[in-house]
Amino acid sequence: MPTTAGTRSAAAPDERRGSASKSPSRAGSPGPSVSSVGGSVDGSGDGDGHAAGGASGEGAGVDGAGAPTVVVDPYKFDDPCSQHYLVDRPAQQVPPPPNESDARGWVTALGGVPSGEQLLALTVQGSGKATVVLKALHVRVLDKGAPLAWNDYAMGVGCGGGVETKSFTVDLDAGRPAVALKGGQRDFPYKVSESDPEVFYVFADAQAHDVSWYLELDWSSGTRSGTVRVDDHGKPFRTSGNVGRPAYDYPLGGSEWGKAAPAG
Repeated sequence: MPTTAGTRSAAAPDERRGSASKSPSRAGSPGPSVSSVGGSVDGSGDGDGHAAGGASGEGAGVDGAGAPTVVVDPYKFDDPCSQHYLVDRPAQQVPPPPNESDARGWVTALGGVPSGEQLLALTVQGSGKATVVLKALHVRVLDKGAPLAWNDYAMGVGCGGGVETKSFTVDLDAGRPAVALKGGQRDFPYKVSESDPEVFYVFADAQAHDVSWYLELDWSSGTRSGTVRVDDHGKPFRTSGNVGRPAYDYPLGGSEWGKAAPAG
């Protein structure tokens, strides 16, 4: 399968793989990721808080398109109540859970970290009319430690729903985390262009560790090829296990956080 985590692309810049800080602020970085062609590019955020990740390209030929653009939403909910966050505050100091559209501000203000599972939505689009082949998606772990000893807050109670299209999973607790297929989804490669984007969902699971990580997307178009780093505005994603942590939920119609059964 082309989605193993053990093979690093020669096109990916080594200087982008330094150790990440253990500061909780990693979860509150400004936004989804956008990438462009050239050697390791960091762009500025747009008015919607979208940030730029890195991209690298190979090949001197003029045949083919440049690197695809990847826009990432790291605050996606599988359903309105699926997401949990670890927060280093007592329940009395935590405001009510946000809607998905307000999750970034809520998490940033509290210094929270996605717990148990984090869902990323990746929108990948070609940079021109030429077809770009998306060859593989890899996981890169920068740091892995003991799960955070914070309180676990659920975003809701008694909800349903769920994402059903082009979904993949990542077991961040594994010795060599890799992107795996979810629910019969077909594997890479995929094809995109400027007028024909793809949306991928990545379910990253952590139970026993606090993990800093990012993704790399291998691409080619004609004689050009490269790797796009997929992260949160130049910072790694961060996901922590929540097993056994004090757990709270906010019942529908309630006015305060209440004790819930810990994750197990």
